[in-house]
Amino acid sequence: MKKNIFIVALAALCSLNAWSNKAQTTDNWKEMDSVLAQIKEPKFPDKKFHISAFGAYDGVENYKINAINRAIEACHLEGGGTVIVPKGVFYTPAITLKSNVNLHLEEGAVLKFSTNPDDYLPMVRTAWEGWDCINYRPLIYAFNETNVAITGKGTLDGQATSSNWWPWKGKKEYGYEQGTISQEWNGTKENGGRNRLAKMEEDNVPLEQRVMKPEDKLRPSFVEPQNCVNVLLEDFTLINSPFWCLHPFICENVIVRGVTVNSHGPNNDGCDPESCKNVLIENCKFDTGDDCIAIKSGKNNDGRKRGMPSENIIVRHCEMKDGHGGVVLGSEISGNVRNVWVENCVMDSPNLDRVIRIKSNPVRGGILENFFIRNIKVGECKIAIFGAEMKYEKVTTGENMPIARNFVFENITSKSSNYGVFIDGIPNVSEQVMDISFKNCEFDGVKKASYQMTGVKNISFDNVKINGELIDYSEK
Repeated sequence: MKKNIFIVALAALCSLNAWSNKAQTTDNWKEMDSVLAQIKEPKFPDKKFHISAFGAYDGVENYKINAINRAIEACHLEGGGTVIVPKGVFYTPAITLKSNVNLHLEEGAVLKFSTNPDDYLPMVRTAWEGWDCINYRPLIYAFNETNVAITGKGTLDGQATSSNWWPWKGKKEYGYEQGTISQEWNGTKENGGRNRLAKMEEDNVPLEQRVMKPEDKLRPSFVEPQNCVNVLLEDFTLINSPFWCLHPFICENVIVRGVTVNSHGPNNDGCDPESCKNVLIENCKFDTGDDCIAIKSGKNNDGRKRGMPSENIIVRHCEMKDGHGGVVLGSEISGNVRNVWVENCVMDSPNLDRVIRIKSNPVRGGILENFFIRNIKVGECKIAIFGAEMKYEKVTTGENMPIARNFVFENITSKSSNYGVFIDGIPNVSEQVMDISFKNCEFDGVKKASYQMTGVKNISFDNVKINGELIDYSEK
């Protein structure tokens, strides 16, 4: 036990020293360039496999044909290449990507995915809201693969509506009505299923025993490469997802480029890199029912045991419309996040709650450090330009106080919000959100207050105007 305590203390000290050195760096954006140099696109052999050769027919609504998976398997076995989905409408069950395969959607191609849960069996290893489990396979899944891609200007349509996947949320606005789902589900949020999984995590039940049941009603994510290296998601449009839209999970070297996500169902996060390293998200458009981009690293003990932070994440030249947050850290962030750069983005919608958002609590914890944001143009957002919720879901006590430190905001403009900065920390605990600086920012149309902050230490405003007046702030 003494040895374990020593190791934990030493790790914390090393992390603190690394952060202190980082905070003194004069040009953090040069470090972004070094990360970019590490991110390489996957390369594929010059071989093409047309799905029509494997039994795919335009407009035939038959989910049992499974032509796309046969094409992918053939491509993989021959050393890799590109699987071509031509212009037209094609119906498919779950798709499994393999190493060295690029699934390419030609312009005008539409893949419509089955809404029958049986077409997402057998269940696979995944994570659901940051908890590790065995659950429905994602609509597109890759596990332990290298060099995988989905490219092209076609459309992925999950066909999720208030008549199929979305009522599983258990809310009337998404189609749920008492009696429409089996009595075992009993009308509570995500059944007992969500609560059952939470209890298994709390009791340290091994992953292989966390097998979810169909009656648990835990919706699958749409695109989930897991434990993969060299992932490219480029140019396609994604609509009508059952759950999280793009979920790179424990991946390294990920590029999400030119993708449009337009999906307004429950928990329809746009892109959620979880426990990933070296990620580039650029030239994308997000219009979502939840966070546009949410960086995650596992929930509670699962995230801490995994010990895999999300790190070296770059977001640039993106457009955010509806969503709970534009770029978000959390809420499943127990495994920490570090080194995030966000630049040259446009965010504008009356249904965009926050531009930059943190969400955690003293049970989830997490150290969130080295977050650099510049050149963001905000038209309208509902709540705040920067919002930090350190007691997310009203949790105020626990043994894992979250810490957010070394955040730099530069050249951010906005035209409408309720607050400039809104930090909701734990009262009387000052060292939760610290070393935060705003430089050369201008927030107009602020309706309620320039800032409202609890639990903050060492925050500064340098040439920051709110409603035309310079902020004159000194810590109390």
